[in-house]
Amino acid sequence: MSVETFVPSTQLISLTDSAVKHFESKLKDKPGQIIRLSTRVSGCTGYAYVLDFADSAKDDDEIVEISPVLNVAIAADATDLLKNTEIDYVQEGVNGVIKYNNPNVVDECGCGESFNVG
Repeated sequence: MSVETFVPSTQLISLTDSAVKHFESKLKDKPGQIIRLSTRVSGCTGYAYVLDFADSAKDDDEIVEISPVLNVAIAADATDLLKNTEIDYVQEGVNGVIKYNNPNVVDECGCGESFNVG
């Protein structure tokens, strides 16, 4: 008989394999750049995700190393809103779309522009 111990993830966010491939391909010709994830007050329910390419993180950002070539900086004021969020990249018809699977969200607007964590 073996015993397994549950060890919760300590990583703030995670990316699916398709999201990693997508972002790595976007950064391929931009050595040293990172992805920066933050939020802003927006829409009818509260917050919107802001995803940017950046040359460096801000001083109080939390850095998550996703792969040897992909780092994501999380804005300090967004960490509580984004804790345990999974970022996915999916094809919807001919378009590629970034999806945020955020377990903290309790309400989203109908158009998907904004979210609220309650």
